[in-house]
Parts: sequence; structure tokens; C-alpha cells
Amino acid sequence: MKSMKTKQKKKLVYGVIGLGRFGFALAKELAAHDCELVVIDKDEDTVNAAAAFADNAHIIQGLTKESLEQAGIQNCDVVIVGIAEKIDVCILTTLHVKRLGVKRIIVKAMTAEQGDILEMMGAEVVFPERDMAVRLANRLTAPNLLDYIALSDDVNITEIEMPAGIAGHSIISLDVRKNYNLNVMAIKRGQQVEIDFSPHFVLQGGDILVVIGRKENIHRFEEKLQAY
Repeated sequence: MKSMKTKQKKKLVYGVIGLGRFGFALAKELAAHDCELVVIDKDEDTVNAAAAFADNAHIIQGLTKESLEQAGIQNCDVVIVGIAEKIDVCILTTLHVKRLGVKRIIVKAMTAEQGDILEMMGAEVVFPERDMAVRLANRLTAPNLLDYIALSDDVNITEIEMPAGIAGHSIISLDVRKNYNLNVMAIKRGQQVEIDFSPHFVLQGGDILVVIGRKENIHRFEEKLQAY
């Protein structure tokens, strides 16, 4: 009887064009996840630093279609363009990458107008500075809110730290689903993460609830916690 061979999942190849703070940090994190990388920048020192963790690091002064092809960008499954500060170069580079046949292109944008143009070209758009500012504003105005992931304009997954006064209360006594229409996905206590917990799980100050729901309901719950 022949042994069954396990089919290995194809490793994706990522391209990062522009190694500023955003692009360099992104490339380094992808490398830490054992991703295959093609990185490009015009600065020799930056590219040499990236060569320590990237499979293919290229110094390119002019981002033409030909120079990108020579670097092998067309072989990437995903390309991230991180040169938003120069809008014309950003748009032209995105166009070149698209014409080289890359299926998924993610582009850093500085303004909503720039983002609109890039989306019309078929790129996914991220606003790192704006998103970080929104995240910081949420943390400043909601002391118990630690972090969140926006699933849409209206729905978040959010980490909320429990105040000391919550000690002794159970999940069911707070009844966040009935009172705030939120679902508790997990409870973090120190290094432990509980995902299979009883409604009678007794909370302690410093516990972190991971909840999913509408932003307005999350804020209502966070405001209620300030009373404890």
C-alpha cells in the first residue's frame, strides 16, 4: 500500500517597495514569520540593512516597469508599496506592479484623495498614520480600552481591562450580551488565555476581556466600567 504524501502549502512571496519606517518594519516582521521577501529601496544603506533578513534586496533609483521586473516583482504574490509621500511615484509604481501581473497590491496612502485613486486602480489601501492616530485617541479617551481590531466602520474586536472594583463579579452578572449586545470571545489573566469559560467565571481586577460588537456598545460598556 502506497503511503500518502502530505501536500505542502505553497509559501507566498511578498514584495515591499519603499523601506521607510513603515516598509522596513513591515518587511522585518514578515521575515520573522519566515516569509520569502523581495525588498526594494533607493538608499544603499537601508537596502544593506534589509539584506540581513530579506531573501532578495535591491537598490533601485528609478522605479520603472523594467527595473521592477528585473528585481522579480512579477514573481510576488503580494506587493506592498510604501512610498506614499511622493504621490506621483506611488501611483506610477502601483500601475507598474499591476501591469506586471501581481494579483494583490497593498499601498500606503497619506490622504483620502490618494487612497481613492489607488482603490480605483484596484489596490488595497492602508493609512498607517491615520489608523495609529485613531487607535491612540481611543486609548486616551477610554482608559480601560487596550487595543482593537476594526472589522468594519462599525464593528470592532476590542481588549478591555477590568478595573479593580470588578473583582468578585462573574461574566453572567455583567451580562454584556444582554445589556450591551457584546460577545465575550476570550478572557486574559496574566499569561493565561481562557476561551472555554463558564458564564460563572469570576473576574479579577486586571483581567482583560476580548469582546466583539458595535463600537457604540463597546464604548457604553467601557463607560459603565469606570463606575467600578
